[in-house]
Amino acid sequence: MLPPRRTHLEIAESKILSLEMLRQKLYFWRFKEEKIVFTNGVFDLLHRGHIDYLSKAADCGTMLIVGVNADESVRKLAKGPSRPLQDERSRALIMASLHCVNAVVIFGEDTPYELIKLIQPDVLVKGSDYKVEQIAGHDIVQAKRGTVKLIEFLEGYSTSAIEKKIRNS
Repeated sequence: MLPPRRTHLEIAESKILSLEMLRQKLYFWRFKEEKIVFTNGVFDLLHRGHIDYLSKAADCGTMLIVGVNADESVRKLAKGPSRPLQDERSRALIMASLHCVNAVVIFGEDTPYELIKLIQPDVLVKGSDYKVEQIAGHDIVQAKRGTVKLIEFLEGYSTSAIEKKIRNS
């Protein structure tokens, strides 16, 4: 008899990893010689710009890990008094439900530097609004001869713009 099939929600939830679970996945992926990509962000309201960005990030390797800022770290980022609009668990689940995302980790530090130190990604991805030297963990990735990739944002799409449009309606 076949085991019961997991639901799509169970599959998405299984992609949200603790640090220990992430270590185990990394060990397995490294053994299989996967090319690991890491990016991070708040990802408060999922929009077309996020999909474009995450798809391009995933295309840089074979396994995409997304770091999602914990609620407290979002407040420190000065995104505005109403942010985050959604709690960290909801934002992580939305990221994990995307086909191109292989793992999601919630981090509470101001930057994902310690997470990047743990992951040791082959490719570190951020938006082109950054300079390589400004990206947390660029030194870690470059020291191991990895790549830091800047991805252009899709013009006209941002959570702040969506929030503003809703408030003005």
